[in-house]
Amino acid sequence: MSNAFRLLVKNAAQVVGVCDNGEQYLSKSHMLNVTVIPHGSLVIGRDGLIEAVGPTEIIQSKYHAVTFDQEIDASGMCVLPGLVDAHTHPVWAGDRVHEFAMKLAGASYMDIHKAGGGIHFTVEHTRKASEEELFDSLKWRLLCMLRAGTTLAECKSGYGLNLETESKMLRVIERARRELSISISTTYCGAHSVPRGKTMGETVNDIIQVQLPKLKEMIVNGEFHIDNIDVFCERGVFDLDSTRAILQAGKEMNLQINFHGDELHPMHAAELGAELGALAISHLEEVSDAGIAAMATAKSAAVLLPSTAYILRLKTPRARDMLDAGVIVALGSDFNPNAYCFSMPMIMHMACVNLKMTMAESLAAATINAAYALGKSQSHGSLEVGKQGDLLIINASRWEHLIYQFGGHQELIKYVITKGKIVCENESCLGD
Repeated sequence: MSNAFRLLVKNAAQVVGVCDNGEQYLSKSHMLNVTVIPHGSLVIGRDGLIEAVGPTEIIQSKYHAVTFDQEIDASGMCVLPGLVDAHTHPVWAGDRVHEFAMKLAGASYMDIHKAGGGIHFTVEHTRKASEEELFDSLKWRLLCMLRAGTTLAECKSGYGLNLETESKMLRVIERARRELSISISTTYCGAHSVPRGKTMGETVNDIIQVQLPKLKEMIVNGEFHIDNIDVFCERGVFDLDSTRAILQAGKEMNLQINFHGDELHPMHAAELGAELGALAISHLEEVSDAGIAAMATAKSAAVLLPSTAYILRLKTPRARDMLDAGVIVALGSDFNPNAYCFSMPMIMHMACVNLKMTMAESLAAATINAAYALGKSQSHGSLEVGKQGDLLIINASRWEHLIYQFGGHQELIKYVITKGKIVCENESCLGD
């Protein structure tokens, strides 16, 4: 055993591991019994990985003769895994604050979309923005997420709708992935909308014949890395056949399928995703019974987005039906100009109140299951030996305070730690 380690977190009232047996996800009743170690401690090595986690007396006995770069006495506090946000759109210019009043006056998402607002408004501004401008705003948004406890976030492109701007967005995400403390799963979402002046067929052809081959070339050249492919499968946007064609083309590039489905209208997107072996499907406000059953069988995660249903006044996703059927349920903030929420603790609270999930289910959905939805649950989403040393320390003696307290997470979260290094303390983010 080495005699020097990066970090010791000791004497915590609770260390919430979430899992303790290498589970890649939790479903059904297993979500109700997240792993909690009372009076626990945790060791992170110089490689940024968790070296040991367990009762304080055992950790103290085993590591009494070694030195640590840093020690944190977490007496009276709780340690939890860093939160995972499984669905965000954080790269864009041109906010849509003016559309909020339209929504409050009764305009639907598609009403605003058809009037030239929504995605098209943001696309217009994002195309004009420089890479530096986009990076500066992305950096600020990701640091806001980090302060709120998110240590791994999915980040989508999708406000370009042409090769030039989509690749610009992907380069910006790659720069953030390399330079910032937060971990990132990158998603190509060129099929976010049909660009003005093009038909759906023309757009599908452009994505499959032009954009994806060029992006593959850029990946090989090391310009950026892409993990997932996404399509907005929706009436008036991309129909089922178009969605299938794009997702299949992405799958042939070894991209994970992780797409928008069954949000505003029942499209049978869940059934399609299960058929294609989708890793995750998001939204699902209008999912069918057959879609739920197919997702449970295929182990396709359902990424539920309570803030979207809340802001757009949609019916809430059928979380309880999905959970009871054995679907792997994950959570995301859907941060975007239309749903401006950085905070996974608030999303977890809304999942409990509006989606009728328990606090334990909500925690599992925002940690191990959200990591699974991104193909990263072998390295993120729980406090287990060998996983990345990403964690939160909250100033409360019970972990449930992270969900119970609605808002004010900056005051509750004492430390955010990534790879064993403190990156946020109280409201101050360090090192970025």
